[in-house]
Amino acid sequence: MKRTVIALAAALALGAGAAWAKPFKWASAGEISTWDIHSQNNALQNGIHAAVYESLVYYNSKTFKVEPVLAQSWRELSPTQWRFTLRKGVKFHDGAPLTADDVVFSLTRAMAKTSNFAIYTQGIDKVVKVDDHTVDIILKGPNPVLLNQLTELRIMNKAWAEKNRSTEPKDMKTSDENFAHRNANGTGPFILKQWVPDQRMVLERNPNYWGKIDSNVTQITYTPIKSDATRMAALLSGEVDFVLDPTPQDLPRLRNNANLKVVDGVENRTIFLGMDQFRDELPGSNVKGKNPLKDLRVRKALYQAIDIDTIHRVTMRGLSQPTGALVAPQVAGWSEAVHKRLPYDVEAAKKLLAEAGYKDGFEVDFACPNNRYINDEQICQAVTAMWAKIGVKAKLRTLPLTTYFPMIQRYEASIYMLGWGVPTFDALYSLQSLVRTPGPGGDGNYNVGRYSNPKMDAIIDRAKTETDPFIRPRLLTEALQLHNDEVVHIPLHNQIIPWAMKKSVDTVHRADNRIDWRVLTVN
Repeated sequence: MKRTVIALAAALALGAGAAWAKPFKWASAGEISTWDIHSQNNALQNGIHAAVYESLVYYNSKTFKVEPVLAQSWRELSPTQWRFTLRKGVKFHDGAPLTADDVVFSLTRAMAKTSNFAIYTQGIDKVVKVDDHTVDIILKGPNPVLLNQLTELRIMNKAWAEKNRSTEPKDMKTSDENFAHRNANGTGPFILKQWVPDQRMVLERNPNYWGKIDSNVTQITYTPIKSDATRMAALLSGEVDFVLDPTPQDLPRLRNNANLKVVDGVENRTIFLGMDQFRDELPGSNVKGKNPLKDLRVRKALYQAIDIDTIHRVTMRGLSQPTGALVAPQVAGWSEAVHKRLPYDVEAAKKLLAEAGYKDGFEVDFACPNNRYINDEQICQAVTAMWAKIGVKAKLRTLPLTTYFPMIQRYEASIYMLGWGVPTFDALYSLQSLVRTPGPGGDGNYNVGRYSNPKMDAIIDRAKTETDPFIRPRLLTEALQLHNDEVVHIPLHNQIIPWAMKKSVDTVHRADNRIDWRVLTVN
């Protein structure tokens, strides 16, 4: 009787609906690389981190409007000074209260050399404490997307980081670890209880959470399952409740299963191929003394040799939107003109290669992830076969995402696959990360082909501070068109994301392909 009373009291303490509290078990092919919230900018990881760590503001999952979280309110004191009032009564999981010191520390930490989140701090000059519950963000110039950027800058406890020697983010290019790599101390609705990389992650409901959430889930268990067949078997057997990335070929039987449901949505993520346009000679290529990928004709040939309709129909089973743009239609700057692809034309591709001096083709390294995007490895296999028809012998190698991303950031791939979502829903995020010449403040942080063009840089830099609602979209579109003209990357498609789950699971499908833990319920 005593145990029953205690259990009921604990359930009631979790808030409305928690009397029917449930565990939630889910899976996907990938694994996160770290629990350090400023170390590696990866969408799967950021979505999981959001259950434990919170930001000043976050998107509403239904409207995708920015709403208050750790910041109770904010106002623009001038075009270069924003004041944020912090929510009182918020505590970190170790019991420490949230203060302005934590916010100043965290936003400054995100600007560190080892951080992969400087793209979200672009335009910020410094963060200043006004009092214990007020901070000012001082900008280098006007920033039209500051609030959107802040949705991905989560807050860490300063004292905890100092005590545990984690004041600097883990450098994902090395094997060195800090305490924050395997441990967490956030303010969010869930607490990290266990993480065994590549095996199991367990989060438990925070009984002292400052806010009220609609979720009735008390425990979250995540299992990375790389094998498509094993992942689908886990869902069909009831071993897991939810799969983030069901395989396209299995969708018909999942849709016809009376115990399951599939929820579809278009993700704001574009899949593309990047090319090393920096080295004078490509490692592992049979072309010596020069780099074929520096030649626009070669890049166009590789583009036009890809039969995107076949990839859409056969490889993706219709779960893609073929595109010629670097960003998806939901993103500011997109237009029908930049969306248009170069035509698939094998003979034209062969002619371009011959004009460039590669009549017989050439050998080149080609790297792809094998557990990050829908059918990523299969797409790269298909592209390899298509390039072979024009004489380009791509030496394909595939890696799991935890080793793939550090590898390409070390510039160790000649041609590589990347998928880029846009958390700010503004093309500046993609252009600055992927196209601008690498430099400080997040410039070119994923420009791993090291493309550089002063004209492109000038347009992007102007877009960083342009607030005119008519001029700014034109700048973004101009940069996207220049990207197309120079074939900086080879766009493939925008992902269409189906989520497969038990019928008892209720959640909101988001364009950024992440679960909103605040509204997730299991009935």
